[in-house]
Amino acid sequence: MEFYFQRGYRGPLKAVMLDWAGTTLDYGCYAPAVVFVQVYERQGVPISIEEARVPMGAHKKVHIRKLSKMEAIAARWQEEHGRAPNEEDVETMFADFVPLQLGCLADYAELIPGTVEAMTEFRRMGLKIGSTTGYMTEMMDVLIEEAARRGYKPDSSVCAAEVPAGRPAPWMCLQNAQMLGVYPMEACVKVDDTLPGIEEGLNAGMWAIGLAKTGNEIGLTEAEIEALDADVYQARLQRAYARMAQTGAHYVVDGISDVPPIIAEINVRLARGERP
Repeated sequence: MEFYFQRGYRGPLKAVMLDWAGTTLDYGCYAPAVVFVQVYERQGVPISIEEARVPMGAHKKVHIRKLSKMEAIAARWQEEHGRAPNEEDVETMFADFVPLQLGCLADYAELIPGTVEAMTEFRRMGLKIGSTTGYMTEMMDVLIEEAARRGYKPDSSVCAAEVPAGRPAPWMCLQNAQMLGVYPMEACVKVDDTLPGIEEGLNAGMWAIGLAKTGNEIGLTEAEIEALDADVYQARLQRAYARMAQTGAHYVVDGISDVPPIIAEINVRLARGERP
């Protein structure tokens, strides 16, 4: 037989899985970045906020571990402590991280402009709303309450600590799908401002949309972006777009308010029989 026929989904998207900091709130993804800087300062090892952002999207303990393995940071640690950082150091810094992060989360809980309107449009389109995060459960208790007060409440939320492994593993996305009762995975889309978050969605078999402007890739508040020289801004934005595209995002847009039209476009592609 020369021809074989494959079963394929041709329905619309059923769910959108959203990141938190840099995607729906905390424009510029500052809350975790500033705390990573503080944690290393406590150990006598200065790191820049740009360095602190490099592993963004990972479980916070994994993030600290990845920072400790970065060549420049490891060299500063060696100079300060006379040895390389080890797992005990990671545990110590993580123990410092948790209360510091809990103490400042509410200060960075303002919704990114367009979030509430995008959620309204997602609901109108019949989408369920899930969320994934590298934050711990106790941190999400704070953020979920703060976000709800501002008009944003997803249908489900999964933390990295609640699954076998955080990003870029797909487990948070898959657990959200289970909690929301949605399948197949090509009927879901992951929206994230970090590269591991994009990989998370791709590894789950979902469509992936990167947010280049509002999150970790540029790493500035809306006011800071507006103060940039136009050429500098365009260079940083283009770099963010390129990095997300190279990671495999099916689409890259500025922010959450740009996502609803992409949902409509993906629905057209699904109806044609395309898959992520």
